[in-house]
Amino acid sequence: MTYRFDHCGLNVADLDKAVAWYCDALELTVVEEGAVAAAGFRFAMLLAPDGFRLELLNRAGSAPGLRAADPLEAALTEGYGHVALEVADLDGMFERLRDKGATVVWEPRPAPVPGARMAWLLDPEGNLLELLHRG
Repeated sequence: MTYRFDHCGLNVADLDKAVAWYCDALELTVVEEGAVAAAGFRFAMLLAPDGFRLELLNRAGSAPGLRAADPLEAALTEGYGHVALEVADLDGMFERLRDKGATVVWEPRPAPVPGARMAWLLDPEGNLLELLHRG
């Protein structure tokens, strides 16, 4: 059996603002947008230069889900807890996202994986983002 992960879906409160932030902060490109008007549902598929896709979704009447302050708190709930990005320049990407409005959770530090470093931030809607450099 052969497969690869295609995309991660992230539900957001404000689709237009989330699309603008992720495209600017991570240099993603919108490759598809759509809606189901009868359900008050909209989405945008964003593409990273390496081919990974991030799907941002919004439905009228949605309510916030997990809003953990850090990865340890997120691990106290079951389900999806964060989006992780493997980066070549951890410090550079950390500074870029912070400068673009992400909230610092954990400054760059050693990761529990031998030889790796990590940092954690919150996107403007409070979703956890992990930056990981495997060394």
